[in-house]
Amino acid sequence: MASRSAREWQEQGPYAKAIERNAERQPRFESSSGAELDPLYSPEDLADWNYHEKLGYPGEYPFTRGVQPTMYRGRLWTMRQYAGFADAEESNRRYRFLLEQGQTGLSVAFDLPTQIGYDSDDPQADGEVGKVGVAIASLQDMETLTEGLPLERVTTSMTINATGPILLAMYVAAAKKQGADLAKVGGTTQNDILKEYIARGTYIFPPRPSLRLITDVFAWCKDELPSWNTISISGYHMREAGCTAAQELAFTFADAIEYVDAALDAGLEFDEFAPRLSFFWACHSNFLEEIAKFRASRRMWAEIATERYGSKNPRSQMLRFHTQTGGATLTAQQPMNNVVRTALQALSAVLGGTQSLHTNSWDEALALPTEESVEMALRTQQLIGFESGVADVIDPLAGSYYIEELTDRVEEEANAYLRRIEDIGGALTGIEEGFQQREIQESAFRLQRMQESEERIVVGVNRFQTEELEVPALAQHDRSVQTRQSERLAALRAERDGATVERALADIRAAARGDENMMPLLVAAVEAYATIGEICGVLREEWGEYQEVVTI
Repeated sequence: MASRSAREWQEQGPYAKAIERNAERQPRFESSSGAELDPLYSPEDLADWNYHEKLGYPGEYPFTRGVQPTMYRGRLWTMRQYAGFADAEESNRRYRFLLEQGQTGLSVAFDLPTQIGYDSDDPQADGEVGKVGVAIASLQDMETLTEGLPLERVTTSMTINATGPILLAMYVAAAKKQGADLAKVGGTTQNDILKEYIARGTYIFPPRPSLRLITDVFAWCKDELPSWNTISISGYHMREAGCTAAQELAFTFADAIEYVDAALDAGLEFDEFAPRLSFFWACHSNFLEEIAKFRASRRMWAEIATERYGSKNPRSQMLRFHTQTGGATLTAQQPMNNVVRTALQALSAVLGGTQSLHTNSWDEALALPTEESVEMALRTQQLIGFESGVADVIDPLAGSYYIEELTDRVEEEANAYLRRIEDIGGALTGIEEGFQQREIQESAFRLQRMQESEERIVVGVNRFQTEELEVPALAQHDRSVQTRQSERLAALRAERDGATVERALADIRAAARGDENMMPLLVAAVEAYATIGEICGVLREEWGEYQEVVTI
């Protein structure tokens, strides 16, 4: 048989005849960005493609195939279930349960008052204490949260941003009380304030003093907490808000560049702090596109580190990332379908080479997860890791015509967005002008319209519906948590040394007006049992509060 191109096969061969007889199930197939997908990919799509330039080998530049030479053949990803609710005592019990069930790392969810710097007894916190995460107002709470947890051996990720440096100070103080060697204490503080202005909203201070706090963490941890990931630069929340896969990479890397430039301006050297930078991606339901996104992200960061910042340290060039399955993809309708969604998304993250993974629980579209649903979410990871075989070979989809073309395409689209943000003046200027916010809103609107028109099918929502909404047994928020927390805070304020607290807060106030590194002062303040609300109250007075940019 004479050789022919894929284009000829598509336009003149059996494919063309087949669709003449029976039209395809939809008029157009496209990526999350709206780019049309060809029906078939072949060697022609990779005509100028160079294996060594695009892929290389695992553990070597450009790290497309993974950041470790052995990847999961050495050890599996960290199974890190995001958890936190009620008070520190309740959350500590949940962490112990998860560790007993085989979880290999901790991930702390904080309640809304903690995230935006209010104590549990503040009127602003009414009704929100312990509702969407654990309430942490003082070192006393952190001591309870970490009681019995070996902080030298178990890494902890803390999803906290505006108050991230304060919670890190509390964690360090709790570790010191355990007698832990800080050089061995590992984990991650999300500490990514820029994405809060773009998509999530739990900011307190204006961007520039917030950036100052972040670079203070970089500098302090370099010497005092060397195994700690000082930031988890997050695309997750922007993806949840509605952006495309390529936008997720572009907006996150634009934020990363802003953080790095701020650290360089503060006198740090790139290769001194960059090895402790980490990233956080969402994993949504377009299985193959998400794998391509993860692979593209490693190659993009390697290029940014070397070409933009002149990195000579391979560890600075390795993009290490945590993944969470897509919370926005979970449905209240037919909620058990979420078990399948989450399993597919988790498999995608593993095939994409994630370093740690959280799998959502099936009931999270309705409430905080129950212990049973959390166990099922963890078992999903364990089944993938120990039974599926996908972790036995490194980057098993490499060389697929479609995967490699899609990886290149996501990278190209993301780099085009990065250039647009550079032309604006960088991520911070873009945020101030509302650029990223508008782009995400437009993408989210397009997705919603596609769902309403059934161009995008969501099983159980706009197709294959059942008449009655299934409401399983759900976890219930305990309003008495707020009373207990308020009573503990009153007792704490009566027992602590008030004069020491006042001196510590005065030192923070003075430093906020200058350029002294804030981290030693925050550690001293929390060790004196100053509360998160008291510390943030001082900084609010000195720095003010950020007012959201309204985009039209």
